[in-house]
Amino acid sequence: MIDKRIIGTWRLRRTKAVDDDGKPLPPPLGPTPNGVVCFQADGRMYSIICDGRNDLPTGEERVFISYTGNYTFDGDTLSTRVDASSDASRIGGDQVRKVRFENGGMVLAPPRRLFANVMQHQELFWERVAER
Repeated sequence: MIDKRIIGTWRLRRTKAVDDDGKPLPPPLGPTPNGVVCFQADGRMYSIICDGRNDLPTGEERVFISYTGNYTFDGDTLSTRVDASSDASRIGGDQVRKVRFENGGMVLAPPRRLFANVMQHQELFWERVAER
């Protein structure tokens, strides 16, 4: 059973990251993140996110992540079995996110992970752009 609150198309509005001590880190997708995620009622989803800046500082690479697969959502935890991805190491694995709804939007929080050579706790803030 899929909690229907997640169904629809969502646009990425902002991101945040903190280290293990709670110290703020630079936003994982730069100051202007760009992305869309779509959750269909049939249990399929896709997600595309990237650094939305036109020009990046010298020596910085653009972050781009996309994947798709079948998902389950129990109202608290989202789990996607990845069957296609821009990162081949994700294919066949599960992408798991904690989910909460606040201020009319949705927050996805992946597990703590190494990003930009720092262990981070990240959150991605999404705004609904299309209903189910």
